Amino acid sequence: MKRSELILYWFITLWLALGMVSTGIVQLMQLPEEVQKFSALGYPAYLMTILAVWKLLGTVAILIPGRPMLKEWAYAGFFFAMSGAAISHFCTGHPMKEIFPSLLLLTLTFVSWHLRPASRKVFTTTTNQKS
Repeated sequence: MKRSELILYWFITLWLALGMVSTGIVQLMQLPEEVQKFSALGYPAYLMTILAVWKLLGTVAILIPGRPMLKEWAYAGFFFAMSGAAISHFCTGHPMKEIFPSLLLLTLTFVSWHLRPASRKVFTTTTNQKS
């Protein structure tokens, strides 16, 4: 992996981590306006705590060294949570400004996963080159 690709990976991954931690903390705090927004999507308030804990644990998983299988699960969890959030906002008729944060975190999840170094992958592919 080139140095520039590694820098891009960490830049994207740290933005993803910041987004997941900040939204996780907001969900843990259960501010009245956030509970109201969550309820408007048709979900119970206790689900906010579950999602928040998963986001915080997932962030730890993608940032720590090693444990590539744990990273795969964390990325999958982020994908399901953010795609579910975007779809929920869309289906309830929310404007794009409400959908965009979920789409941004979904995009960051995919790009971080795609750019991750071989040491952070469960399986790596090697090419056999014949001279």
